[in-house]
Amino acid sequence: MRDLNADPGGLSRDILDWYDRQARDMPWRTGPADRAAGVRPDPYRVWLSEVMLQQTTVAAVTDYFQRFTARWPRVEDLAAAEDADVMAEWAGLGYYARARNLLKCARVVAQELDGTFPDSYEALLKLPGIGPYTAAAIASIAFDRPETVLDGNVERVMARLHDIHEPLPGSKPLLKDRAAELTPEVRPGCYAQAVMDLGATICTPKSPACGICPWREPCAARIAGTAPELPKKTPKKAKPTRHGIVYLARSSAGDWLLERRPDKGLLGGMLGWPGPEWGESPQPAPPFDADWQDLGAEVRHTFTHFHLILRVMVAELPEGFAPAEQQEIITRHAFRPSDLPTAMRKAFDLWRGGQTGGD
Repeated sequence: MRDLNADPGGLSRDILDWYDRQARDMPWRTGPADRAAGVRPDPYRVWLSEVMLQQTTVAAVTDYFQRFTARWPRVEDLAAAEDADVMAEWAGLGYYARARNLLKCARVVAQELDGTFPDSYEALLKLPGIGPYTAAAIASIAFDRPETVLDGNVERVMARLHDIHEPLPGSKPLLKDRAAELTPEVRPGCYAQAVMDLGATICTPKSPACGICPWREPCAARIAGTAPELPKKTPKKAKPTRHGIVYLARSSAGDWLLERRPDKGLLGGMLGWPGPEWGESPQPAPPFDADWQDLGAEVRHTFTHFHLILRVMVAELPEGFAPAEQQEIITRHAFRPSDLPTAMRKAFDLWRGGQTGGD
């Protein structure tokens, strides 16, 4: 049996052996067999995947990643892209500040660093949109630096492995210390991915599969019978509810009136339906005078910090309407509902569901 405190190197070797057999196949990953054959990870793909995976699941990211890399296969290609095109491709992934920072970072790397990502944690941390976790993940996975990579999966594994009952987020420093003790000098990139895979596939939030875990024997929480209840978390405050109104205006030719939100703030830089700011009791603010009809159904959407309820108002766009600043007329052929952020797309779906014989 491995000693949790006396043989950290043995634990690292055990999970690397497991990873060599069980590594998940993901489009941005250079698997253990390819790594053993000398294939190096592409830092651009590692960076792009890590930014996309923040606050999101592998299943949700995969299609987005494949579309991005097909359209912009190199960091120079992404740096040269139109902002609106990138924001449209990002629509639905949420946390839109990530997309804005993605473009800023790509342009710094392409224009100031000759298209080459820096290979150290400290240098990566200076790039737009790259925080401590992302810098550690890129340095480790792309450049095999022995950095401590601590995502939600790793936190859960460390809390159980060491039977740590101090709740998150207060226990993060302790969990990072425990993770650092196990991070090896040899194959640290594969090790980081191995622990994340372990948390995603075996040491799962509910019903961990302890019987097939490569760290089963030394796991303190398994021995104590506390694994299913870890990690503990400080209770979250109840989310407030905000209200809003969106105005869907369509011309007789099928063109739509949309509004681009300010770069800063929630859904920054995204196209959506005109409407007032969200709050407790938003005041009507239609984009033009018309016989606006209440669709009679509400959009309900949840963001990180609040719930949102939107009334949906509809009217016909007048002939010759001149858009105001920040507004755009999108022709029926150019309009793609998938380019809208999720809350706005839900409003469109409600409108479309109310049509009979329409398109």
